[in-house]
Amino acid sequence: MSKVFVTGMGVISCVGNNLDSFWGNLCAGKCGIRQLQSLDTSALPVTIGGEVTDLDLKQVEFNGRLTAKRMDRSSLFAVLAAGQALTQANIQGDQLGDPFAVVIGSGLSGIETLQHQTERFLKRGAGAVSPLTIPVLMPNAPAANISLAYGITGPSYTISSACSSSGHALIDAYEMLKSGRAEIVIAGGTEASITNLGIAAFTKMRAMKTNYNNRPAAAIRPFSQDREGLVMSEGAAMLVLESEASLEKRGIAPLAEMTGYGSTMDAHHLVQPDPLGKGAAKAIRQALQSAGWSPGDIAEKTYVSAHGTGTPANDLMETLSLKEAFGQSAYQLAISSTKSMTGHMIGATGALEMVACVQTMREGIIPPTLNYEHPDPECDLDYVPNVARHKEIQYTLNNSFAFGGHNVCLAMQKV
Repeated sequence: MSKVFVTGMGVISCVGNNLDSFWGNLCAGKCGIRQLQSLDTSALPVTIGGEVTDLDLKQVEFNGRLTAKRMDRSSLFAVLAAGQALTQANIQGDQLGDPFAVVIGSGLSGIETLQHQTERFLKRGAGAVSPLTIPVLMPNAPAANISLAYGITGPSYTISSACSSSGHALIDAYEMLKSGRAEIVIAGGTEASITNLGIAAFTKMRAMKTNYNNRPAAAIRPFSQDREGLVMSEGAAMLVLESEASLEKRGIAPLAEMTGYGSTMDAHHLVQPDPLGKGAAKAIRQALQSAGWSPGDIAEKTYVSAHGTGTPANDLMETLSLKEAFGQSAYQLAISSTKSMTGHMIGATGALEMVACVQTMREGIIPPTLNYEHPDPECDLDYVPNVARHKEIQYTLNNSFAFGGHNVCLAMQKV
């Protein structure tokens, strides 16, 4: 079966709207969490988040099929990030056709449009609702809009599994390429859930804490003993995945090889993870096995992009899962949570962190876990605290553990 390679990447995020700025800010330990500017937060218990700013929306008004006015922010982010990824992969044109496919992950795609149109309905009646409401907010809109933008006529769809959505999208893309059902797949995730409704709901669920409204950059504290919760953010990350045959035909140098994955379900609770991390550990073991890796052989050269939400339950569970999957070799792993800088992009987070994994192998720099100030005796692994680390990395594992109990682990290796 064909090998699968990454040949292009694109990023829209609160720490940078292209690959270079995103990566540079991660390595510099710059946090993108700030006071929210796009919302009236006076009635909200949380007033901070990872907003995308300085975005030129004119970039998406092209080829007569798309305009910014006809898209939710989740679709705007997706189309822009996909364009960046295609450019890096040296793919041009707006009639790419059948060899291409699109698989996008999103947890809450369209929530901004839903809130806006609901407000119009309640204030002004049914006649005020836009006729474009359904096509703009439907979950498959980001995938459809990428296909429209680039004339992609192969499979195109959206996967929704909360925080593991883009991880599952990358798995589907990988399987498409391994089986020969596509030659090139644009895969990733997008999210635009920073709305009054989204913030209120996550806070009410006690996933977000209100203690850091005056210190936004200090809010997300993965694996630190004083961690209290996540902070929402928005954006998109897209990767061009390509079969070995297509790569050779086009004469393109790969950025990394995707070598396997694990996918499991806790069946424990709709929101809380299995406290022992059994399902997460199983996903990690599956990823190792499918890649043909032995934990003891690779741990010293492996970077783990942790799900690392900064919630008490997740970070302890994730630590336990890595110990179960790697045994004593877990203490050799370099682990970090880039969410300490980017916030939690929900359905897009797995793809964003996949980009960070690729860059870690290419550049030999591990992005840090910010705000790691008070070590937790129960979280006692190497979390690359506060400052980026220069180290050659040969292997990466990318964890995404979602509400619902969905667990994904993606494996890649350096080329």
